[in-house]
Amino acid sequence: MRPANVGLLLCALLLLCPHAARAQQKLLTVEDIFDPAKKVSFSGAPARERVWLADGEHYLERAGRGDSAALMKVNARTGEAAPFFDAARMEAALAKVQGLSAAEAKTLAHQDSYKLNRAETAVLLNAANDLVYYELNTGAATRLTTNAEGEAEEDFSPDGRFVSFVRGNDLYVVDVRTRAERRLTKTGDEKTLNGILDWVYEEELYGRGNKRGYWWSPDSTRVAFLSIDERPVHPFPVVDHIPRRQDLDDTPYPLAGDPNPLVRLGVADVSAGEPRWVETAGYEPTDFLVVRVAWSPDSRRVVWQGQNREQTYLDLNAAEPSTGKTTRLFRETTKAWVEAFDDNPRFLKDGSFIWRSERSGWSHLYSYAADGKLVRQITSGPWEVRGLDAVDEGRGLVYFHGTEHSHVAEHVYRVGLDGSGLKRLSEAEGNHAPSFNPTATLYVDKWSDVNTPPRVYLDTSDGAQVRVLEENRVPVLSQYSLGKAELMRVKARDGFELEALMIRPPDFDPSKKYPVLEFTYSGPHAPQVKNAWGGSTYMWHQLLAQKGYIIWYLDNRTASGKGAESAWASYKNFGPLELRDLEDGLAYLKTLPYVDGSRLGIWGWSFGGYMTTYALTHSKQWKMGIAGGTVADWANYDSIYTERYMLTPEHNPEGYRAGSPLAAAANLSGKLLLLHGAIDNNVHLANTIQLAYEFQKAGHQFDLMIYPKSRHGVTDPYLVRHMRQKMTDFILANL
Repeated sequence: MRPANVGLLLCALLLLCPHAARAQQKLLTVEDIFDPAKKVSFSGAPARERVWLADGEHYLERAGRGDSAALMKVNARTGEAAPFFDAARMEAALAKVQGLSAAEAKTLAHQDSYKLNRAETAVLLNAANDLVYYELNTGAATRLTTNAEGEAEEDFSPDGRFVSFVRGNDLYVVDVRTRAERRLTKTGDEKTLNGILDWVYEEELYGRGNKRGYWWSPDSTRVAFLSIDERPVHPFPVVDHIPRRQDLDDTPYPLAGDPNPLVRLGVADVSAGEPRWVETAGYEPTDFLVVRVAWSPDSRRVVWQGQNREQTYLDLNAAEPSTGKTTRLFRETTKAWVEAFDDNPRFLKDGSFIWRSERSGWSHLYSYAADGKLVRQITSGPWEVRGLDAVDEGRGLVYFHGTEHSHVAEHVYRVGLDGSGLKRLSEAEGNHAPSFNPTATLYVDKWSDVNTPPRVYLDTSDGAQVRVLEENRVPVLSQYSLGKAELMRVKARDGFELEALMIRPPDFDPSKKYPVLEFTYSGPHAPQVKNAWGGSTYMWHQLLAQKGYIIWYLDNRTASGKGAESAWASYKNFGPLELRDLEDGLAYLKTLPYVDGSRLGIWGWSFGGYMTTYALTHSKQWKMGIAGGTVADWANYDSIYTERYMLTPEHNPEGYRAGSPLAAAANLSGKLLLLHGAIDNNVHLANTIQLAYEFQKAGHQFDLMIYPKSRHGVTDPYLVRHMRQKMTDFILANL
């Protein structure tokens, strides 16, 4: 039985046991939360990664640490575990591979995870600047490549006969048995990328950390790939000042309105011939994005999604791989932009497919015939499908996670392919993140709520709990005096219900007046108010609550996750509506007798940094703000993200001007601390430097802290500790 609310149970125990309440007086420190040598594990043990095997009854899980670590094959239902392979045998085999040291062999034999072929009989290792193939059954290790230049984005073909990879920005395959290597593309150089993504495509379309730009056909005969021409893109210099002779990273980075990379979609035959280019008639080469690529299950069609530069529509296309001839299956449009989901079409056995769309203003599932004709809408209502998890064609069921039950917590659901029988499978209040097995019979459920660190369960696809995988009790939390976290709703001036969260000081006295620190992100469809564990930032907010601050989260409507229709309200106009909603939240706070309306602060990072500087240059409501990694002006940010919401600066000059903290820097109100990573290659340090310059010219005093060798997020543990101490001190001094 899962606890509905651990926080409430704890409160009840404290009322019954006053001596326990007296013992729970420990106060948090920055070192407790962030010091790498002293920090307390308030979130407990990190959830272990579990990778489902093809049989659907077993998963892989890492046990142990370092040289004693082993990859275990676990029976999901019983927990019975055995080593997936003999690590000592792998180590011995790898030590005999030319170019691999004994130390490297040991490390490779005890990795946390491996790239498996589909038959689950072999693994692929990137080691000693080359690729090594290891057979689990025979214990044989083979070096597949011997090249001075390294290989990247390696993968198995679906049948396991080939290994694909990118070298020198060209796409290759190598035959596992013969080690015969074939170069599929021949145009790769510093400015032409084949099969690998550039910065903006990775960051804004395919997902940070996913640089692969190629896709195997299911029959293993062809590879579809993107060819990206960076020559039109202006480079942006990022300087690391720590080396005596500074390092310069000159990255192609298209600013809003500047030239984008040119992209082509090609198809290469593994056996012979030159790549064929997919037909893109009707699209302008400089006004064209390829945002998703997949194959039909029969390998007869490359199914790809194309958009215009400002993303006002999205086409689902099907191309014939031997000729490149393209047919448009349908076009998505909305009242504003169309954002590409992570999902490709989920194909069924007859060639029909399930598609997720926001066309109604809410993300829902639709059924389509193979020719692109709409069959039916599967889900509907004023809530969102956040992700399609599994399909059981035999039972006619679709599994997904979404917000039908709560806008601030995702739950697990199933529904019939015909749209009937919608059922919520996850019962416990809080947030559920499912990982279904390949047979859609079981799923691993990672659950938490605002008071409880993540726990992991195994459930059947009917929602019945099989067993607890990770209880993750964190008794240390009970040693600290923590404030009450309360989820609530506040009505904006036009009646829209804004989701909010308040953390009161643990010794809260309603007869006193408290300052308030607000945390915000505010970006489109990016809610921060969640009935889920908040990790180290949540604990830092608890530290501030212990020091006498009320902590306040409020999701403005465009960030709320309440459907695309809510986010569309900010179209072409970042800033004003977000600010209005945040100010409506402050108006509510000022009605509370225990809030000191003259001491309100705000902080955020990235879009939240932008919103903080926008608030302090367009409002006088906040006494102080902390802005990290801020966008000072949307003309400074990348093309694909910015133009989706704001169009180009040429097409929307007034929107850019009205949404610019930089343009309004002379109006700064309140104390401001600017934070930025010195080598941020996402939101460039230039944003903060430009703001500083305008503040200085206007005579405004402010604080500034730069974090060397840090990109968009400060990750070095010692710098994180420094930053959080700086933030704490700034709040104590100015709020």
